[in-house]
Amino acid sequence: MTETPQELPNADELLLSLRRKQGSWVEWGQACQTLQKAGYTPQAIFEATGFEPIHQNQIIVASQVYDSMLKVGVSDAVRSHFGHKASDILYELRVLSQSERAAAAELVFEKGLDTDEVHEVARALKDYSRLSKLPEGFTAHPGDAIAFQAWKTAKEKTDLQERSRYIARGLKFAHSETARREIESLLTDFTVTPKRPAPRLPVYRLESDEQLPRILPVAGKLPLTVADLHAVPMTEETGAFAIVQFSGTGAWMTVPGWQVIRSADDPVAILCDSNRLPTPLPGTTEEVIVVLDRAQRDWEADSYFAIANGEQIELQWFEEAPTVPLLGRVILVMRPRKVLDEAYSTELWQLDE
Repeated sequence: MTETPQELPNADELLLSLRRKQGSWVEWGQACQTLQKAGYTPQAIFEATGFEPIHQNQIIVASQVYDSMLKVGVSDAVRSHFGHKASDILYELRVLSQSERAAAAELVFEKGLDTDEVHEVARALKDYSRLSKLPEGFTAHPGDAIAFQAWKTAKEKTDLQERSRYIARGLKFAHSETARREIESLLTDFTVTPKRPAPRLPVYRLESDEQLPRILPVAGKLPLTVADLHAVPMTEETGAFAIVQFSGTGAWMTVPGWQVIRSADDPVAILCDSNRLPTPLPGTTEEVIVVLDRAQRDWEADSYFAIANGEQIELQWFEEAPTVPLLGRVILVMRPRKVLDEAYSTELWQLDE
């Protein structure tokens, strides 16, 4: 069923239970995870059970969220509700910590929120957890976290209808009386606090061949033996940024020696699609290089930073100093050089007349 699946004594039993949809969705997720860990590919599980790969991923992640919130502790009603349905709801809570997941699940159950609303709730809770301190009048309760986001957004709105909509949202979720009073104050205070625009990303685009240096392996210094020469690995440049890979676990690449690069103490380059940046770049999606300086870990309001979101690296801008550790500052986003006719640029015999 796969190239090299491990021996799993109850594999047939798990596949049969999935095919017949026996048990709860939590058990389905656990079964899919067990099979995948044993070497069964999502496609092979799909062919044997009818569970599409995207559905497998959802219920596996959601079952992990479910188990983690049970470890923290939730009410019997919440445990029963999510144990039988709403895997799509729990999947949205994957970005939160274990304690945040449990509190969010209680809130979602209490308010009867749908998937789209839960997506916004999870994002609001994540942003709230990154504040250096609790806003005045608001508590750590997830209801107050959502109420704060609504309060903050309402203050930025000049349109009274939009402002009223966010005030109503804040009152719907406010848990503490102090939070409720903060939101109710907006009913008589029409002062507008303009939203601070996100800073511009430090974007550069390569413009000429002279800005595209090459990396060459070094065999050493003469006298050298033939064996020394043969021992040098062949380098192969790939992609728009001429990244050089080798047989180990890393790769090299080159960037022009701009001042911002020379001034960096510990620069590290990562590849990224332009539409995945915290502020997506206009135009067609293209691969860009994001350079982080890992030595710069002090927050600045006008800079973007890398943080850890679970096991993944995430680029974010913080209007206020966050509580999460900063892994490095974004010092450069480099776009590739636009080449109208790449074949033409490699033919030296073609001359302009």
